[in-house]
Amino acid sequence: MTEENTPEGETPPQPQQPTQRGSMRFQDENTAPRQPSLGEQRARRQALIEEQEREEAEARNAEIAQRKASTKRKILVGSGVTVGLVGLVATYYTVAKPAEVTASCTNQNGIVVADDNNCDEAYVTQHGGYSSGGFLFVPIFGGGGYNSYRYNYGGQGVVGSPVSGGSYTAPSNANVTTKSGKSVQRGGFGISGKAGSGSGGKSGGS
Repeated sequence: MTEENTPEGETPPQPQQPTQRGSMRFQDENTAPRQPSLGEQRARRQALIEEQEREEAEARNAEIAQRKASTKRKILVGSGVTVGLVGLVATYYTVAKPAEVTASCTNQNGIVVADDNNCDEAYVTQHGGYSSGGFLFVPIFGGGGYNSYRYNYGGQGVVGSPVSGGSYTAPSNANVTTKSGKSVQRGGFGISGKAGSGSGGKSGGS
């Protein structure tokens, strides 16, 4: 029907607009939110489960790493303590082990004599002698007077000759014996000994 054929007083019909496909509809404040589908809900739950498992795995790995680090520190500390104790024990035995020193009985002129008893304070006093000024004074039988003797420690010499080197002061931390095997002093860590004669000075070897 054309406008010419439209009865007077009536509005001619409007042509219909074609429907557009692929158009988007926007929600406003009056539009109710769409509920997620079952597939979307399952996907969300699965994502939450995976995230929780990942966090738990990270926590376990961190705890394992911390335990390993703590164990390593304990091993290092234990090794250090062991090494320290071994060093301490070795040092103790090094210090505690006494030196071996040979003593020679000499007269007032520094001549090595054959009889070690002349430098033995107990023997000398039992035979009428005495100790004074680092020397042991032994009475001269038949002639009156005294001969004096003392030990030289660490010196070299043979009977009848002057001693060379050494000292007339008894060493500390040392086992002292004569060439004949007589024990003069026992020393060491925590062990005290007494020499047969008193102290003196360095040997002059005259």
